[in-house]
Amino acid sequence: MPADTLSEMPAEELTADDLTTAVVELPFHHRVRAGVSKSENWLQLVRFGVVGVSGYIVNTVSFWFCLHVIGLDYKVALPIAYLAGVVNNFTWNSRWTFTHERESHTAVQGAKFLVVSTVAFGCNYGLVVAGVHWIHWFSQHKVVINALSNIMVIPVNFLGQKLWSFKK
Repeated sequence: MPADTLSEMPAEELTADDLTTAVVELPFHHRVRAGVSKSENWLQLVRFGVVGVSGYIVNTVSFWFCLHVIGLDYKVALPIAYLAGVVNNFTWNSRWTFTHERESHTAVQGAKFLVVSTVAFGCNYGLVVAGVHWIHWFSQHKVVINALSNIMVIPVNFLGQKLWSFKK
């Protein structure tokens, strides 16, 4: 089926063969509809969430440890804790969540994962510093603002990892 015909067809009339041969040429809303309808994508999201929770725990415990046991400033503790979570998440996502999506070598996927994680970390870092600077309560509860900001950057992280780091 020609690509220009696909873009004019209602999504309900598209077959699985049409979608797999021309997914790049479909408008965004058709690709989203096709992705949401696949149960394997929902299972992958659940796995990503489980891995994310484990990374969230690693990050939060590491941040608390750096602040309260080692005595580091929170601006130094943030990247250390985030890196601990990234190592945890890459290990589990590459071995469990996105195992069937091996388009490139593990080192290439690791580099992409690190780039996406760095963008997510930048968002996280900005939120934590802003929260500590502008909201007095957070200056006394840095672990809480770090935990909340990690939750807020989940969409950035998931989309980047799925659509770039581990894409088919």
